[in-house]
Amino acid sequence: MMEKDGNLHYPGEKAVIFDIQRFCLHDGPGIRTTCFFKGCPLSCVWCQNPESHRAQPELIFYAESCIHCFTCKQICPENAISETLALRFDPERCTACGLCVSKCPTNSLRLVGKEWGLTDLTNEVVKDIAFFQDSNGGITLSGGEPLLQTDFLLAWLPMIREKHIHTTIQTCGMMSWTNIEKLLPLLDLVFYDLKHMNDSIHKQFTGKGNANILDNFIWLSKSGMAVQARMPVIPGVNTAPDNIRETARFLKKNQQESIHLLPYHPLGEAKLNRIDTSLRPMNITPLDLKNLQEIQELFEKEEIHAVLYD
Repeated sequence: MMEKDGNLHYPGEKAVIFDIQRFCLHDGPGIRTTCFFKGCPLSCVWCQNPESHRAQPELIFYAESCIHCFTCKQICPENAISETLALRFDPERCTACGLCVSKCPTNSLRLVGKEWGLTDLTNEVVKDIAFFQDSNGGITLSGGEPLLQTDFLLAWLPMIREKHIHTTIQTCGMMSWTNIEKLLPLLDLVFYDLKHMNDSIHKQFTGKGNANILDNFIWLSKSGMAVQARMPVIPGVNTAPDNIRETARFLKKNQQESIHLLPYHPLGEAKLNRIDTSLRPMNITPLDLKNLQEIQELFEKEEIHAVLYD
């Protein structure tokens, strides 16, 4: 992994991906295969994929299936396994070599994140090309933040375009505009998250301010690229009417007509005690349909069409 222009990048020949999901219906048009890239510049407290935050492969521990045989301890070359730690391994010692994973009889230790080469990843997604053709679907780059692996995408996406596969990227927009701009000719659609319009509140809940994100959205809107704004709807964080109205006005100012609303689900909270993370459960109740529709109506009153996801 290398650092340049203030952003993290991998060498162009490899990408670190922590999941590939098929038959996705909400990640762009048609039936899609979604590749989840590891690493993220934000640390949203509500994240459903907290295992994506670190750029490198890492260990995850499922305590409920562990039988305390400690085969893992016997084989670990770094002496990273502990019989007393709730997480079972010491993150400071663990190098994610995977030896313990290969020997665990109950699959209680697993690696999150795998390196993929250009040809291997192309061959993997091309398996679904018939579904893309039948449904006008394609692939979606998600994460984490796929833009952190721009060098790989610049080498890989031309191979995907040669096969006439529609490509969507889901991004938080926390990246230099230079890196975003050079990828645009290789993309068909950008899903762009707007989490909060207030800089200090954005920083409080994601770890970073929103100035760079909003600036990039402005540039993206001017570029002529197909862009779809999205907003995770987080109770008590970004659901206040003032924020909804300000978001709508920002969209209108940038010639955008719609937003996709992604209701909060506490799906990621079950993962927090399995990985090395400082995040803690938010312990908030998801909004019911009535409350979600009220937010949808606020956007509509501001002349922004709001699509409410399931």
